[in-house]
Amino acid sequence: MVGKKSGKALLREEGLERTDNNMDLTTWPQVNMINQKNYYTEYLKRDDQILPLRLIQEERRYHMINKAKDRDRNLAQGADEVGQDIDMEDDMGIEESAEPVNGQEAVGSKVIVVHPGSQNLRIGLASDALPKTVPMVIARQWKASESEENGGEPSPKRLKLDKENEMEPEKMFGAEFSSKYTQMCVDLKARMRANKRRVLPNSKETIVNYNKRAPPDTIPKHNDPLQIDWTEIPANSKDAPGYICGKEALRIPEESNPRYKLFWPLRHGWYNENDYEDKRYLYDDIATIIEEAIKSQLSLRKKRDWAQYGCVFIVPDLYERQYVIQALDMLMQDFGFGKVSFIQESLAATFGAGFIASCVVDVGAQKTSICCVEEGICIENSRINLKYGGADVTETFVKMMLFDHFPYEEINLRRRYDFLLAEELKMKFCTMNEQGISPQLYEFHLRASGKDTKKYTFKTYDEVLLAPQGYFEPTIFDNANKLEGRRRLIAPSRDLYEGGPNDPVSAAQSAVVALIAPPPPASGHANGEAADGTSTPAAEKKAPNLLAKINDSDRASASAVGTPAPEDEDTPAPAGEEKAPPNALATTMRDDVLPIMPLDEAILTSISHGARGEEHKMREFLGQIMVIGGGAQIPGFYAFLEQRLKELRPGWAKDILIGTPPRELDPQGVIWKGGSVFGKLRSSSDSWIGRMEYDRLGARLLAYKCMWAW
Repeated sequence: MVGKKSGKALLREEGLERTDNNMDLTTWPQVNMINQKNYYTEYLKRDDQILPLRLIQEERRYHMINKAKDRDRNLAQGADEVGQDIDMEDDMGIEESAEPVNGQEAVGSKVIVVHPGSQNLRIGLASDALPKTVPMVIARQWKASESEENGGEPSPKRLKLDKENEMEPEKMFGAEFSSKYTQMCVDLKARMRANKRRVLPNSKETIVNYNKRAPPDTIPKHNDPLQIDWTEIPANSKDAPGYICGKEALRIPEESNPRYKLFWPLRHGWYNENDYEDKRYLYDDIATIIEEAIKSQLSLRKKRDWAQYGCVFIVPDLYERQYVIQALDMLMQDFGFGKVSFIQESLAATFGAGFIASCVVDVGAQKTSICCVEEGICIENSRINLKYGGADVTETFVKMMLFDHFPYEEINLRRRYDFLLAEELKMKFCTMNEQGISPQLYEFHLRASGKDTKKYTFKTYDEVLLAPQGYFEPTIFDNANKLEGRRRLIAPSRDLYEGGPNDPVSAAQSAVVALIAPPPPASGHANGEAADGTSTPAAEKKAPNLLAKINDSDRASASAVGTPAPEDEDTPAPAGEEKAPPNALATTMRDDVLPIMPLDEAILTSISHGARGEEHKMREFLGQIMVIGGGAQIPGFYAFLEQRLKELRPGWAKDILIGTPPRELDPQGVIWKGGSVFGKLRSSSDSWIGRMEYDRLGARLLAYKCMWAW
């Protein structure tokens, strides 16, 4: 009897058996069917399904339960009035309640506020009235000091006839600087004559002739009562410390044994990638400077106690995501803080000054940031970050004095004592009051380690005003090397899904970049290179007048500088042009173009984008311009800036007002003060990143915890 055949055997006999060679039937992409089981799911669509938001709700519930229990306990004990908790719901009177009450700790005594900058680090407890200021520098043992590297080339750089002989002072900085400086002198004389101010004839020749024949006087050490305490290095080089931070690093003798080199980990508001060979060393230096400042300035020497403290870290308005992520990892992993929160600089400035809405202009040492703040939110499209500051004024002031035969011809800003001397001269003598411009006789003392003190006398004329005027004519600054080493170690942040850069951009910053960007490749140029291959720095090009776009009508309500084209696809683009995303230019050229433009034009650009075409907002921001930062602490700077703005926008002249921080606050510490106020507010608890949630989610928490769109 023949058995029954299987279905496969029958198909094989009939020639219908399927053979699979593992090849797709088509190269067309196949879209899988939607999983109907999960199509209507609510996964991660409710707050209680997201860990950071769930923890906030649980904390609020726990606080309400404990508060109710305390109230019931007080009522049960027969108390007539229930004492008000110092941790109030509405945060009213938080400044007045900063002192310890009923045995409790002062509000903010467990919160450390950190504000790093390119030149100074400001740090302190939130309960402190003023911050501690520490130079953002670290000195490490090196084969040579910074003044001995590159063959001992001085700063500012001088031109030489040969290897030994330098050129005349009028020619040592090049023809371009000479022509710009001469033109600024001519413009100043014309402006002073127009304002009916006295201009003495031959004033320039008078000070030059005096400075040429002004030899210094030598003062022995025992006759100098103001000797400087230099940082002592042990005689045995093996006992010398590996690094020195803060003010002591700036007082290390140049010829110490062993040699020390200064490292500034932050330059121009960016990571200083040019002076480091590995990004790990860069991160370590930042962590070391902050750690030593906490130990020395706040007297918190035991690192194991830092888990009881929280930290408010202040970041720039136009930040880089990699910078914030690295700061979070440093504060949580290296320092071990219990909780961390971030706040932007301009928002912290309004917290510190008590303003609801303001246009914040922060003139720092090496960068100037502008941002409009309204009701506790930084308007994203109004953010501008310019790469110049007080350090550029110092360097330009030294160049102008050397141009006029400054008697101390050997001044070198790479030497530590010369750098401190130049900063002192700028703070003492620079001004923006035209009525004080006349030949003036000054003196200073040069003190160097191991040498006798020298007393110099010199005369100045218009250098004291023209150097800070570089804020409004930034082409006089030396911008050649500010992009050197950019993105050499740290790549920009990239979107995980699309692969493009996802650092924040601003429409106002795009307008600045668009004015100084290199010509497009269609015109025969690319990336700042001419057709013959020669390079043309984009930052040195003469930018067109940005205000021509917004000054057509003095009282136009819809004036917007560089406003992107409408997003309506039906709007036709001009012939030969392609519509691009509003911030595409700033995204693609962020690391290739140095954002430099006059300060007054940049302020109007930021306000125009912040007002978004609304006249009442334009008037509000123009009337509440708050100028802060150490770079703006020059006598007469506020009045000069206000006059410049009124000249550019005469129709809004009666609305323009430059304000200072109230309550006699130091303009250099307003941002830190705002961070300390923020750290004491109960309403800011939603922005704190705790230890448990950081261990589980890491930097992904920033999307839920930041007070801005991450």
